[in-house]
Parts: sequence; C-alpha cells; structure tokens
Amino acid sequence: MVQYCRVRSVAEAVDELSRWGTEGRVLAGGTDVMPQCLRGEQAPAALIDIGGIEGMQGISEVGGVTSIGALVTMRRLATASLIALRHPALSQAAAAVGAWQTQTVATLGGNICSAATTADTLPALLVADAQLTLVSKSGRRRVGLDEFLEGPGTTALRPTELLRAVELEPLGERSAEGYLKVARRSAMDLAVVGLALRLDVAPSGVIDGVRIAMCGGDRSAHRVPSAESALLGAQLSDEPGAFAEAGAALADAVGPVASVEMRYRRRVLPGLFDRLTRRCCAEISGAGA
Repeated sequence: MVQYCRVRSVAEAVDELSRWGTEGRVLAGGTDVMPQCLRGEQAPAALIDIGGIEGMQGISEVGGVTSIGALVTMRRLATASLIALRHPALSQAAAAVGAWQTQTVATLGGNICSAATTADTLPALLVADAQLTLVSKSGRRRVGLDEFLEGPGTTALRPTELLRAVELEPLGERSAEGYLKVARRSAMDLAVVGLALRLDVAPSGVIDGVRIAMCGGDRSAHRVPSAESALLGAQLSDEPGAFAEAGAALADAVGPVASVEMRYRRRVLPGLFDRLTRRCCAEISGAGA
C-alpha cells in the first residue's frame, strides 16, 4: 500500500524526502505521476503531496531577475502579465501544454522534473538561462537547467531534494523571444517538435546574442549551438543568409533519420524556425532596433 504524506511547508517536505529517499515520489499537480502509477511505470512506497506549500506558488521580480515558484501552474504562467512581458516564450509554451484542464493543475516544477522529451516549457526555460534552486535537509544548491537535464526522464535531482524555485534572465530592450511547436493533431497534443528562440540585437542591427533550444524526439530538451553560431554576428536584415543556415543546422541536429517521425521532424524544423525568426525580427524592428 502506498503511503500518502501531505506536507504544509518546505521543511516538512524535505523531512519526508529524507525519510523515504528513493522510495518516495513528490506529488504536485499529478498530471505525470498519477498516470505513471496507474500504468505501473512507477511504484513508490510514498507519495509526498507538496501542493499545499504556499511559499512555492509565487511569481516575482527582484533585482532584474524573475523568480517563479515550482508550484506555479501552467495556466498562471500562460496568463500572468509579468511572464508575458518578460518571458513571452515561457508564456506561449505554458499555453501549449494540453487543454486548460491540464494547465490548471500541471506545475512548472513537475514539467521540469519529469524531463519528458516533449515538455513544452523546457526549451523556453533554456533560452532564458533558467537557474534552479534545489533544497534538502543538507541545505540548498543552484544548478542551471542545462546541467539539470541529463537525458529523457533523467535529471540531476537527488532523491532527498526538492525543486523549490526557478530564476530566469529577462529580455533586454532590443531583444525578442518566442516558442512554437508542431503536434500531430492540435496544440493540445504532445510536441512532435518544439522550438524556442531568443534574439538580442545591437543598435547597429547585428545579432549579438542568440539562444535556440528544442524538444521532441529521443532527447530531452537542449540548446543547439551549431544553429546559434550561424546567427551570431549576422545582421538582423540578413535574408535568407544566416537564417537559412541556422535552419539547416537545426534540421541536422535532429540526427540520423531512422524513422518516419524523425524525417518529419527534420523536414518541419526549418519552416518552424523561419516563422519564429520572422516574428522575433518584426518585434525587434518595431521596437526600434
């Protein structure tokens, strides 16, 4: 029989995690954990329900850094004005996570810790250089999301640790970002491929910062340095030039076309990237870049 443990504070949560170790499983929104338990993919001895911890449900801006509690839901991320203004890619990604019924309970922390290859928020978080705060009875540590994601369904989270909050780097004055995905039938489906882009442009029109991240396939979400390098230093008005080169690099990053789905992903990525870059370039040009 599974032991159900409802906690009301971070201190209580880490106590239970320390007690149960690898036999315990954190329960927040439950959109990942409960289906896995029902399918027999997970068989924890204890479910540690952290949904009532109020200190992990906030969104704030301090010293230019956005801090988001791990229990903030997808729906709140999709509708919060602070997120839409400072992190539009994350707002768009959260809005793409299933239907509104899922969005009202699914949490950012759950989406991160599941490390699913189709997790929409992960590319958006990667282009914002997300830094995670992990806590345990031994203290706390910070780790970048790129280091935290070790592979499909695998992270650097220790059995006794709890993801408490996520900190993001906001957009600059001459910057733009966005998220787009391709799914089999609709936006409510899991992503066949998801793509996030952040562009930083100097007053001269030169792209002096670029981050590109993708999800989908057989890898966890990751940045694509080859595509980033193709755009860095290019002029914003360079059409097709560096933008076409970056799109081709994205397609190459898919890897060997060993399946129909991989071939499809490789084919649609350049077009998806073109849509996203045009949107970002228009926003930057409209802002006077």
